[in-house]
Amino acid sequence: MKLVNIGFGNMVSAQRVVAIVSPDSAPVKRLGQEARERGVLIDASFGRKTRSVLVTDSGHVIWSSLPPEQVSARFQEAPETEEETP
Repeated sequence: MKLVNIGFGNMVSAQRVVAIVSPDSAPVKRLGQEARERGVLIDASFGRKTRSVLVTDSGHVIWSSLPPEQVSARFQEAPETEEETP
């Protein structure tokens, strides 16, 4: 499993992330509000301004205080780890 740091020591599974977007548009703001209402919003911004929104294949929405470009760069540079076999 490939884990990527999205700020403040918070990690997400790279295989589960579908999109990394800026929170400035009305549809993305609406997506965050709907996620909050459904109970699938994860606020990993630690109270700072949300600068990127990550959308997962499970429908979870994750807020990060890092800009989308920096989060994307971390996804590209994170090393692949071997799958553990039982």
